[in-house]
Amino acid sequence: MTRWSMSMHCTLFLLFLLRIKCVFSDSDYLIGLGSYDITGPAADVNMMGYANMEQVASGVHFRLRARAFIVAEPYKKRIAFVNLDAGMASQLVTIKVIERLKQRYGELYTEENVAISGTHTHAGPGGYLQYILYLVTSLGFVHQSFNALVDGIEQSIIQAHENLRPGSILINKGELLDAGVNRSPSAYLNNPAHERSKYEYDVDKEMTLVKFVDDQWGPVARIMEDWFERENGCISVDVESHRRVSSIISDPYDQDLMEMASSLLSTGGKTVTRMSSVARRVRSGLRHADKPRFVSAFCQTNCGDVSPNVLGAFCIDTGLPCEFNHSTCGGKNEQCYGRGPGYPDEFESTRIIGERQFKKAADLFTKASEEIQGKVDYRHAYVDFSQLEVTINGQNGGSEVVKTCPAAMGFGFAAGTTDGPGAFDFKQGDDQGNPFWRLVRNLLKNPTEEQVRCQRPKPILLDTGEMKQPYDWAPSILPVQILRIGQLVILCVPGEFTTMAGRRLRDAVKTVLKEGSNGREFSVVIAGLTNSYSQYIATFEEYQVQRYEGASTLYGPHTLSGYIQEFKKLTNDLLSGQTTDPGPQPPDLLHKQISLLTPVVADMTPIGTAFGDVTSDVPRLSKFRKGTDIVTVQFRSANPRNDLMTEGTFALVERWLEGRETWVPVYDDDDFCLRFKWSRPFKLSTQSSATIEWRIPETASPGVYRITHFGSAKTPISSIHHFSGSSSAFVVY
Repeated sequence: MTRWSMSMHCTLFLLFLLRIKCVFSDSDYLIGLGSYDITGPAADVNMMGYANMEQVASGVHFRLRARAFIVAEPYKKRIAFVNLDAGMASQLVTIKVIERLKQRYGELYTEENVAISGTHTHAGPGGYLQYILYLVTSLGFVHQSFNALVDGIEQSIIQAHENLRPGSILINKGELLDAGVNRSPSAYLNNPAHERSKYEYDVDKEMTLVKFVDDQWGPVARIMEDWFERENGCISVDVESHRRVSSIISDPYDQDLMEMASSLLSTGGKTVTRMSSVARRVRSGLRHADKPRFVSAFCQTNCGDVSPNVLGAFCIDTGLPCEFNHSTCGGKNEQCYGRGPGYPDEFESTRIIGERQFKKAADLFTKASEEIQGKVDYRHAYVDFSQLEVTINGQNGGSEVVKTCPAAMGFGFAAGTTDGPGAFDFKQGDDQGNPFWRLVRNLLKNPTEEQVRCQRPKPILLDTGEMKQPYDWAPSILPVQILRIGQLVILCVPGEFTTMAGRRLRDAVKTVLKEGSNGREFSVVIAGLTNSYSQYIATFEEYQVQRYEGASTLYGPHTLSGYIQEFKKLTNDLLSGQTTDPGPQPPDLLHKQISLLTPVVADMTPIGTAFGDVTSDVPRLSKFRKGTDIVTVQFRSANPRNDLMTEGTFALVERWLEGRETWVPVYDDDDFCLRFKWSRPFKLSTQSSATIEWRIPETASPGVYRITHFGSAKTPISSIHHFSGSSSAFVVY
């Protein structure tokens, strides 16, 4: 699993929380932060996003986390915003998190002031949403995925609540030009020319950074978080930080050094305690579990038609650009793929796109100076989008009332996108459909004439809103939510708005805010994929084209107008101080969930071997060059589903400190350079292997290293057996 996906990834809205001893402030806000592991099952489970049954988890590239931010006015209102390293939020996850928070805190945290938002990675485990359409490729509901999210979100909010401190908030904005392109430009071009002329680009390039500052503690955590730990001079350095372990070895070619490394042989598999991997991980939860000191969250906004494949889409058979309107090659969609900046290496593309976002964020963070001031407030409502009456401008002046529709998927949905093409003979931009797939559709549910008229010009492939067996296939009741911190306003939406759809929503809310607050300027941002998930929201004009985004706009051509109407209501209530009608409650379908995923029955090793044994070691007298070489070690392992290693690690790089005669952890499976890959010889085999790859970074200190693997096995003689094993030592120079 990895934090960034190679799909619709665009992080134009960010939240950061900074706690530093060097800054003191006199503020009206209380600020709290938390961060907790939500990595989930790292084997056998289908990943959420591409709906591809062959894309199954088989290890960890980056651990996944929930990051929580709480902002409160003392003795007044507060909000909690949680950013998930997950494909999207889940209505069922949100319901259960709120239930737990109410049990713990009463009415302090409710669905009204808690927002849970996904980063939209397509490389995290699925099976945690409650509607059937989103569970087909994961073979139904996956309780491990669901529980990891609910537990991690709850723990991150608990942390944030328990470390609330006085603080101030800064905001900054800037353009990020090379991290995303529009993957459906033909649909974007169907928007009115006068509207398009107001914008320089066909995707939003503005990054908004929010920086929270208080006068307590110092920082810790990931990529941007690691950067802050390195760069900020007022931070006390942990002696075990791998970024600052001093170089003890002056001559990496010294014969004594090579002999010492060659004498430190692999340990063989051994039994360990449940907490061993937690205690040994580099960013040990045992050290700072109660006081995380720096948390950065890169959040999704209106990126429904945005792709990180910035080089464009090409036919893999000819190398030529794909056909413009339908993204096909020779009339077929399967050959058309987008290329990221590191093409053909998607890991490298991930690194490059992430680094570009990080650099812009770090620059904005350093230069942030505008202070946020004003009240904390919020409004929330549930809306039935399957039958919402919407007032829109009429074609001949005046207004008219239209309605949204029960959810339905168009033929263009099955074509996928240039980030992940579909199969068979589907293609984007199909507003007709074909007789064969209509026949297949009718076997599931034949849409009514009313539904066909309501969804037009979408040719209905799956009438999900009217499919109720064995339970609901798609959501009808969705949350809409607005959060305010001074002049910052966050629009929390349960789906993926396209670029122009998001612009229209933001502009509508800005107009209401300006008119209702004597012309005060507000910074309005969208937090997409929040609290629930309902796929895409395209503009009326984009809907007519029926590319992937329009075909995946569930509630018909007036879906966006419905959102704009409901958010204007929330905004007016926010400004006037009026309460908002909560609307109908969404269903809780946990008790109806079906899971067909095969459980882990048992793990075994060949007779005379043990879990954790090294099966492919580093050669004796090995030395590797930092910045270029890769170290690979293979171990006898067990299914990672036996223990998610929450706040722990499956893989560890350790460095020998000769003066202390001990191994010190320096990289774990939360580091980009370390990959834990799990495999077995055939499906349902009881034997498996863990391959750990360390791409030695340029920043690694010269010295003697080894690689360690942690795991847990389900054996016939004991329920769970925790084990570890270490490779022979080697030299890095």
